[in-house]
Amino acid sequence: MAGAIAIIILLALFPVIIGISGGVASAILGAVLQRDGERRFEGSELLEIDD
Repeated sequence: MAGAIAIIILLALFPVIIGISGGVASAILGAVLQRDGERRFEGSELLEIDD
């Protein structure tokens, strides 16, 4: 019985864990790519434009 409860809890939490890890990965990737873009185009007037 304990095994069945553990499986149900795991199946309920698995989508949440996947969603949170995807959000964290997206935030890290976005920060890394933004820093890369700022370094590549340093001195460009396009960096001064508001997002």
